Amino acid sequence: MASVDEPVNRPDGRSARWANHREQRREELISAVIEAIRELGPEPGVDAVAAHAGVSKPVLYRYFTDKPGLWEAVARRAASDVVAAIVPAVAAVVGEDREVVLAVVDAYLAYIENDPQLYRFVVHQRGIARERDVVADAIDSVASALARLFGDRLRAMGLDSGPALPWAYGVVGYVQTVGDWWLRHQQPISREALAEYLTTLLWGGITGIRAAADIPGGLAATYE
Repeated sequence: MASVDEPVNRPDGRSARWANHREQRREELISAVIEAIRELGPEPGVDAVAAHAGVSKPVLYRYFTDKPGLWEAVARRAASDVVAAIVPAVAAVVGEDREVVLAVVDAYLAYIENDPQLYRFVVHQRGIARERDVVADAIDSVASALARLFGDRLRAMGLDSGPALPWAYGVVGYVQTVGDWWLRHQQPISREALAEYLTTLLWGGITGIRAAADIPGGLAATYE
């Protein structure tokens, strides 16, 4: 027990309030920069972004150090929004597995359709220097959720669940690549039609799982 003369370590309330204020201001600036990107396009200059956000460039750098730091913070917010859009869409589906696949595909296409400038900024921005790839982080999150779905289906059929993760990454890459084509070509077909097209091809592969169980040395070979 501390004596009356012994100093007691207590958190500095002012420091905590300042840290909270700084984080809140940082998040507000990220939101303002995202709005600027939506208006100015996916390759804006920092001066233009600062002016659009109603602050000076030194103010931005006070919170983000430099241009790569600012771009990375924006990209991380956008990537987390992609995951936030897809995961609830999957969780809300009650029905056949095909409906889950369709929900994943449509949620991703809806996100990039509704926010094309920000999507292009995250995927194609060359000025982001980062310790981790924010696009890869988002892909990891979505693929992990899909892998659980595939793994559960495989195990329910008494099959080896080993392919679940590589298949999940393949699906994510497939949908991302087609989605990129779709935006670059000014959405030549409707989102609903594209989601159905992609799901039909994916579902053809998924329903082939049962047939693969009958192939000697196939999916059932290593499952105990």
